[in-house]
Amino acid sequence: MPQQNANTEATFNRRSPIFMSAKVSHENSQIGIFGVPYDGTTSFKPGTRFGPIAICDASICLESYCPQLQMDLEELSFTDFGCLEIPYGAPEPVVKEVKKATSKLIKLGLKPLMLGGEHSITSGAVSAVAEYYPDLILIQLDAHADLREEWLGTKHSHACSMRRCLEVLPSKKLFQLAIRSGTKEEFKEIITSKRYIHYRTGNGSVELESALKVYKGRPLYITIDLDWFDPSVMPGTGTPEPGGFLWNDFAAVVEILRDHQIVAADIVELAPQIDPSGISSVLAAKVTRSLIMLMHQ
Repeated sequence: MPQQNANTEATFNRRSPIFMSAKVSHENSQIGIFGVPYDGTTSFKPGTRFGPIAICDASICLESYCPQLQMDLEELSFTDFGCLEIPYGAPEPVVKEVKKATSKLIKLGLKPLMLGGEHSITSGAVSAVAEYYPDLILIQLDAHADLREEWLGTKHSHACSMRRCLEVLPSKKLFQLAIRSGTKEEFKEIITSKRYIHYRTGNGSVELESALKVYKGRPLYITIDLDWFDPSVMPGTGTPEPGGFLWNDFAAVVEILRDHQIVAADIVELAPQIDPSGISSVLAAKVTRSLIMLMHQ
């Protein structure tokens, strides 16, 4: 059982399998992948602790080549560090370990790509990246606003992830793409603050393209809560929300992001045991493949 890391250095447990085509050495790599097997604040169905390994396991069923981006993973340089050693229990120590791990990868000259785990871990990674990129912009793909001040007795709940990220994001620049669930107060905030980006399935991502146009060249952090996708294609998530998006909708977002500088990203909220078909894990692995390619320059 992992114990709380008393050292200042983040440590990883190598897991098997690693993500398809990944290296185990960070020499000459551009991207560092690590998993965070945590679901301590899940409020409906647990199981995201199994997400990182499920993504890597499912990656072997994909082709290494992406026809949309015309890139091949076998020709790219990225490293899979395995799963971060974290304490079980409260989220605050986990967030601290995530921040240390993210900083470690950045110091190695790598762009961090974190596989969750639940969404509460994102603020740790954003905090670390923002220290290196104070003008960092955060883009959230999610079914939920995640702007609660606290939920079920903790300020680091997965329902509070974007509120905590805003606290550590110097630019305060957050774009929330097609949020479809939240409180009345959350929706009032994201609309009046002009963070909300409208997007209808099948219509492309025109509003996102327009919003990001003036920020060309700025560093971006992409956080993808997999419940952004519709439950019909992503049933393996703890808080599914009807009315979501399909793969072609994500591909349209990819077309916009390929023209921008992505310096870090995460993929969270895969609960693979909820979906015995394994389709959710395959979709998550394909999202991971796209992010690796978008981040590789």
